[in-house]
Amino acid sequence: MLSQAGGTPQASTRVLVVDDEPQIVRALVINLKARGYEVDTAHDGATALRLASACHPDVVVLDLGLPDLDGVEVIKGLRGWTRAPILVLSARHSSDEKVEALDAGADDYVTKPFGMDELLARLRAAVRRAEPAAGEDEMLVETHEFTVDLVAKKVNRAGKDVRLTPTEWHLLEVLVRNTGRLVSQKQLLQEVWGPSYGTETNYLRVYMAQLRRKLEADPSHPRHFHTEPGMGYRFER
Repeated sequence: MLSQAGGTPQASTRVLVVDDEPQIVRALVINLKARGYEVDTAHDGATALRLASACHPDVVVLDLGLPDLDGVEVIKGLRGWTRAPILVLSARHSSDEKVEALDAGADDYVTKPFGMDELLARLRAAVRRAEPAAGEDEMLVETHEFTVDLVAKKVNRAGKDVRLTPTEWHLLEVLVRNTGRLVSQKQLLQEVWGPSYGTETNYLRVYMAQLRRKLEADPSHPRHFHTEPGMGYRFER
């Protein structure tokens, strides 16, 4: 039922596993702890809700078929106070039940039997999506070469303000607010130039070159503004 998989340790991530099948719980605990996750377990819905309230997990792995409460009720109970990602496990295959769980607030759905590699990949993706982008809780973004003030809409390099055009600033802002994430060419074009744009990738090449020239120590070997060929761009500190 379960296959082994590799993965990067997630030392600061706490996972609550909710399932009444001891074999699955044991396999999940072993695989998650081996990758550096902190793990709490619950075998029924009431215990899950109590543990979640006490431990504040970063992500919940939840079986829908619990002995006391339906998993959908547990999802609704969690969603009353937490936005932590909920990854549903279930032997239920009907699309209606999947939609019900997702509508109740689940973030993803894995059908039993499942491969451990797939489940861990989905769990990592759910955690990434839940992380606040730069700018949601951070208005001053600093790198080795420059500082971006998202409130004042200013960029400072070596103690001096850098003059950016409105388009350059808008492009920079979108990238900085998605620090570490790949932003697609289409998304950038539509956010910066408008919804009718989506294929004018030459615009991006021109303006990214301008940003690198103004902000990178070595524009020909950028440290902060990375191109993912054919896909998009990524800002790294």
